[in-house]
Amino acid sequence: MKIKRQKQAKKIISFYKYNFSFREPFQILVDGTFCQAALKNKIQIKEQMPKYLMGEVQLCTTNCALKELETLVKQLYGAKIILQRFQVRRCPHFKSPVPASECLLSMLEETNPHHYFIATQDHTLTTGLKKIPGVPLLYIILNTIVLDKPSQTSVDHVQAVQLGELVSPAQQQSIRSLKEEQGIRQKDGEGRRKKRKRKESNPNPLSCLKKKKKKGVPTPPKKTEEGEKRKRSRHKRRITGGISVAAPAVTNT
Repeated sequence: MKIKRQKQAKKIISFYKYNFSFREPFQILVDGTFCQAALKNKIQIKEQMPKYLMGEVQLCTTNCALKELETLVKQLYGAKIILQRFQVRRCPHFKSPVPASECLLSMLEETNPHHYFIATQDHTLTTGLKKIPGVPLLYIILNTIVLDKPSQTSVDHVQAVQLGELVSPAQQQSIRSLKEEQGIRQKDGEGRRKKRKRKESNPNPLSCLKKKKKKGVPTPPKKTEEGEKRKRSRHKRRITGGISVAAPAVTNT
């Protein structure tokens, strides 16, 4: 019987892991009614809960659940001592406490974004939990801890996601993160200053003046280009009366 219960629990946990992104350590919100039932049936919650869920767990409660037990100290004194050993999650009713059932429902919001398990024996709370998709419910029956099968609301939500009518919580988170990144980039772009266009200005009058040549510095002779032939002078002689006279030099142009 115990093996059959664990197989059933494993199947239900897989449903919440794959469809609602539940991960270890599982966070379990416990109220006073569950602690009272565990005390009555001699169940060690800290020891048996990890074995039943086959994973690491974090047992926690709220300030409102503790305050509710303080008003019934005589009847639920043992349950109060058990509940005080668990972690206390901050709820929005710190200044004005509300009943534990109302407080736990408010912790789940609309889609249970923090992936809480709820451990309770309160029928009013159980009815409200079944209206929220993705909320695993734990209760005690016949001296054993039982993980309830997924509610019809959770099953309908999963089917709607598969058909593309809704967006899963994991997809919603990824969309949020992408939007945040895009928003940051837009802000960075807005912060950058635009480059100013340079105004057209008239040229500096001093730069338009011609450079004066320095006196006393001889200009270097022009170098002949490679391949250019040198000009040479030819001397012609003419003969007058048997005497040769040198004619003036004629240069080739």
